[in-house]
Amino acid sequence: MSERKSQQELDFERKHEEDLQRLRGLRLIDDDFMAAVFEDHDCAEFLLRIILKRDDLIVREVHGQYSIKNLQGRSVRLDILAVDRNNRAYNIEVQRSDRGASEKRARYNSSLLDANLTDSGEEYDALNETYVIFITENDILRAGLPIYHIDRTVQETGMIFNDQAHIIYVNSQIKDETALGKLMHDFFCTDSSKMYYPILANRVWYFKENEKGVATMCRAMEKMRDETAAEQNIKTLLVSVKNLMKNMNLSPEQAMDAMGISEDDRKMLLQRI
Repeated sequence: MSERKSQQELDFERKHEEDLQRLRGLRLIDDDFMAAVFEDHDCAEFLLRIILKRDDLIVREVHGQYSIKNLQGRSVRLDILAVDRNNRAYNIEVQRSDRGASEKRARYNSSLLDANLTDSGEEYDALNETYVIFITENDILRAGLPIYHIDRTVQETGMIFNDQAHIIYVNSQIKDETALGKLMHDFFCTDSSKMYYPILANRVWYFKENEKGVATMCRAMEKMRDETAAEQNIKTLLVSVKNLMKNMNLSPEQAMDAMGISEDDRKMLLQRI
């Protein structure tokens, strides 16, 4: 028993040291770290004011790693969801891969906001004005611009179709002397002392240097490890269930009964079959 406990302690120390090493290299362009930093009300407000060039914007509430349901009932996690005092909703995502910031991903996120921010039976006019904002590591739209604003237009007249659903891409490759360029510079800093904006530098310093902040991030990374392992387990079970259904001509319930799958895992699998 004591040997097993000792090995567990060694494993914990190893993982903790790996977490500390990873934490030192994290930047705001890394989604998990970005979500922790911008879950802070003032930081989220500062970010939106620069991107939208609106000094009057006041954030009422902000949530990091916010889960909302899609039409199939599965949870989808948003990096940041913020709502301002005028009830406008903002989904802010950082994407290091081009695939994760495709045009249809932007459309999908916009639809999720519409579906989740209104109550059943409300009139269409009650829909929130929404902004889906992608901060991308690469220039996804490949026009060499620092920012792209996408709104629906009427092709025949060129007039804006005022559905109040906005999509914005921020190209983090441009790090010039503008307010947005300096913000993008800060998104790639691992060292808070090299950042332009104190409000962001202080928050980065807290999570990397302050004892409580470091502990918070280490717990978050441990939770992410557990969630990744659980997700991989569900994917493995899903393959096995589908194979059994196909080979034995079984229903999903019969296949899961044969495999002795737990009730919690059943619920997850039924959403995906």
